[in-house]
Amino acid sequence: MKKIPILILFIITLFIFIPKKVNAINGIDVSEFQGTINFNAVKSDGIDIVYIRTSAGFSYVDKKFKENYNKAKSANLNIGFYHYVTARTTEEAKEQARFFASVIKDTSPDCLLAMDFERFPDLTKEEINNISFAFLETLEKATNKKAMVYSDAYNADFTFSSELFSNYPLWIAQYGVDKPETKRTYIGWQYTDKGRVKGINGNVDRDNFDNAVFLADKTPIKEPELKPEEQTKIVYYRVKRGNTLYGIAKKYQTSIYAIAKENNLKNPNLIYPNEILKIITSYKYQTTSTGTNKIYIVKKGDTLSKIANIYHVSISNLVTWNNIKNPNLIYPGEKIIIKPLNNTDLIKYEVKNKTNLNNIAKSYQISIYELKEINKHIDYNLNIGDIIYIPESYIY
Repeated sequence: MKKIPILILFIITLFIFIPKKVNAINGIDVSEFQGTINFNAVKSDGIDIVYIRTSAGFSYVDKKFKENYNKAKSANLNIGFYHYVTARTTEEAKEQARFFASVIKDTSPDCLLAMDFERFPDLTKEEINNISFAFLETLEKATNKKAMVYSDAYNADFTFSSELFSNYPLWIAQYGVDKPETKRTYIGWQYTDKGRVKGINGNVDRDNFDNAVFLADKTPIKEPELKPEEQTKIVYYRVKRGNTLYGIAKKYQTSIYAIAKENNLKNPNLIYPNEILKIITSYKYQTTSTGTNKIYIVKKGDTLSKIANIYHVSISNLVTWNNIKNPNLIYPGEKIIIKPLNNTDLIKYEVKNKTNLNNIAKSYQISIYELKEINKHIDYNLNIGDIIYIPESYIY
């Protein structure tokens, strides 16, 4: 018997013991921020799956959604869709799920629909999971397609519940590791946000998926059918001084886009006292106040800024509500009143330097999708003198 050279034996050993990714299917996820994409080049670079952002919140449709879908389809790529969730109640979650379903009607996705719910500083774990279940259940009923959860590793382990993942698969995000550090089972892994792929200028998210990501039913999505409890009625609303379309839409559980379209409003930021708006809304719309006061007990090391961040209110609000004479002096054991915010409180902001919505969003720690939803009249790139509106709760 011939002796195997040591180098060859070493190489064979490496192949035996190097961990292999089982069913690793190369994927990317894209949005309008990638600009114009050459999907034929993407396909030639070994990519098999592309997840496309379709929408966000109650009414925002990604500017490149239709173009990305049609071009990816023509390039014979497997397609999935995801929606960025901004809901803060289960009713809002249901509305956003129905909006997502309406955006993707008449398309034929190949992969599970994805819920991207990653920003929830003012919600409890119970509220986060209730919102997630409401969104996913409503989405599956509206589309007749299976759905999954997109989450970073930390929230997958410590925020989202085991019950959620026993019903919906996980697409996990964690960068700079050999494999995700999680106790959860996952079917997709977003392993970098600085990937490079032919056909795309700049960075793009890179993913690995396994076969569980594919839908069994790839027939086109039909127009969502409203169940009896989701049926609508018409309300005529007389605009009051200080109202915004954003606040009215929240009150009647509809979207800015829907009201603007129904009333042929060219600029959603221009409505006038005594103007009559026709609103098509759910029978279950709420006309009660936004909630009751909460009481926060100051702990050692707390600051008013920290408390404002926790409840997503402004320091000035906390000072007013609690008659605080010196915002820098609060004491352990002191009770701080947190009042429900009025959704109509928007602050006008004039752009002083050339910038873009993403930079403004980062400055005020607001989601760019929420900012865009409020400021539909504004382009992504901003010029000096542009006026945008920011919820008062983000100004501190």
